[in-house]
Amino acid sequence: METKEKELMLDKRYMQMARIWAENSYCERRKVGALIVKNKMIISDGFNGTPSGFENVCEDENNVSKPYVLHAEANAITKVARSNNSSDGATLYVTASPCIECAKLIIQSGIKRVVFGEHYRITDGIDLLKRAGIEVIYLEA
Repeated sequence: METKEKELMLDKRYMQMARIWAENSYCERRKVGALIVKNKMIISDGFNGTPSGFENVCEDENNVSKPYVLHAEANAITKVARSNNSSDGATLYVTASPCIECAKLIIQSGIKRVVFGEHYRITDGIDLLKRAGIEVIYLEA
């Protein structure tokens, strides 16, 4: 099997796993999952939700996301920061395209590839990642 073929096969599998991980989210409006993979090892994971110790309710009474809800990418990046792993040179798999705030975290964390599975209406996060020289791949389900 060719290297590119093998890489695509692995990308699809990790995206499948990110989608499964998204199911852990308590958010009602949208469930997002993320995995950080380095040297074919999952070094971190995350899903969107409230910070540790907060109630597991993401939306207010008007079904608007609470301002302190963390995105899946932010959860995965902060989780790897608390571990002995380094995300430098890693690939981030995320079920939805990153927002600009998460894109900034991705750039600063040294992640070199982002594979996402769903376009968001605002593309400024993707645009910033590309501007930073990060490989961005859209992989539909």
